[in-house]
Amino acid sequence: MPRFIFQNRYSAGGLWSLFLICAFPLHAWAILLSLRDFSWVSERTNTWDAVGVISYALVFAFVESIIIFIMFTLAGWLISTKWDEPHRITLLGALMLVLASWSIFNQSHFIWGASLPGIVRQWALASEHPVRIIYLYLLVLVGLTALVPTLLILKKQVVFRLFQSLFERIAILTSFYLVFDLIGLMIVVTRNV
Repeated sequence: MPRFIFQNRYSAGGLWSLFLICAFPLHAWAILLSLRDFSWVSERTNTWDAVGVISYALVFAFVESIIIFIMFTLAGWLISTKWDEPHRITLLGALMLVLASWSIFNQSHFIWGASLPGIVRQWALASEHPVRIIYLYLLVLVGLTALVPTLLILKKQVVFRLFQSLFERIAILTSFYLVFDLIGLMIVVTRNV
């Protein structure tokens, strides 16, 4: 491909930062869920099987991180080059965290019984099309939670620096997760050989 297609889009450091941001919520959630299952798996079988559960979760989280990273990298082509690369990476990272938070909320419904507010459920049940009302409510809510950080990052330098600082800390933590991924991969290979 011609070089001008990649010009002003991403640097190697920017892509690495975006990957670490994309990997963070997936790994944090996978570790939380696998540690939640550790005790009952070790009670039913043994501790080595419970370690295997954590290892598989980490390997799957790594594969999911790569897929999500590719999707967000491609989505970054929709962002204007009017903003510099740090702004674009920060914007993509913030959107990733917002969408990951909503995904975690969706899963927490089945784990901890979290649900929509009662007034929304009553409003939906009173209508002729309750599913449409709930989807509309969620669409507005997700849209607002994605739009507000986007505007603040692009317009307010303080918010931009705050997110960059947060992402620097996340990058350090995610680097440890990647070390755990490597250990988890070795355990998975050891268990299957």
